[in-house]
Amino acid sequence: MGRMTAADLPFPDDAPAAEVLVLQHTREDTPAYLGEWLDRQGVRWDLRCAEAGEPYPASVARYRALAVLGGEWSANDERPSLRQAEALIREADALGIPVIGHCLGGQLMARALGGRVQTLPQPEIGWLPVQVGRSEAARRWLGDGPTATVYQWHSDSFVQLPPQAELIAASPACPHQAFAIGPHLAMQFHIEITPAKIDAWLGHPGTVYPQAMARHPDSVQDPDTMRAATRQHQTGSEALADHIYSAWRARWPGHRAPSQGLPP
Repeated sequence: MGRMTAADLPFPDDAPAAEVLVLQHTREDTPAYLGEWLDRQGVRWDLRCAEAGEPYPASVARYRALAVLGGEWSANDERPSLRQAEALIREADALGIPVIGHCLGGQLMARALGGRVQTLPQPEIGWLPVQVGRSEAARRWLGDGPTATVYQWHSDSFVQLPPQAELIAASPACPHQAFAIGPHLAMQFHIEITPAKIDAWLGHPGTVYPQAMARHPDSVQDPDTMRAATRQHQTGSEALADHIYSAWRARWPGHRAPSQGLPP
């Protein structure tokens, strides 16, 4: 018997109207631009926030795609919601349901699919450049440019990729910035970022940020530098997000992309 995909599954009359499941771990790490993009596309989506007491579903099989957001937690924390997110990622992979992971979400994808996550010697916070690979997968997911300036806020990363995953972006402080595997994309950076989200984070940065800013000024921006960089790079970030999310949608079961759109 061949590998079953989501396209092979029956969708009963009482199936949820939503096409996409979005997993939000903490209250402060919201869907932001991802939610705006889904709404503009007319896509119906469900949001579950673990910190708000909303349990993640037992199965993702009735959705066409799964998005996993970031959060201040470590992927290695022993939290039931994180283990459930990993179970849903593994189920989505088995069913051919495309998964996209942002920061912590990308780390959970790495763990779920056989990789490893740990704390890096140097954190990244702010608008920083990443080097984009030149492979076909890198171009399809991240575009043709050799570099991109993206928003970061992390201390951990996936230091070992899952088997058969392809590294498609890197930076000096974080050698594994993004990987592609099957129809899935895991990112260490926050492509869903918006100015409002940055302002909210800077309003309540926690105790780690000031220490990191003092110890790692080359990879951790101060608030004034970050806000100036937001004005410079937000438009480009949203354009890259449009490209990434469109590439993700092109892989959804049953999706028919426009002829001039991104390849499946």
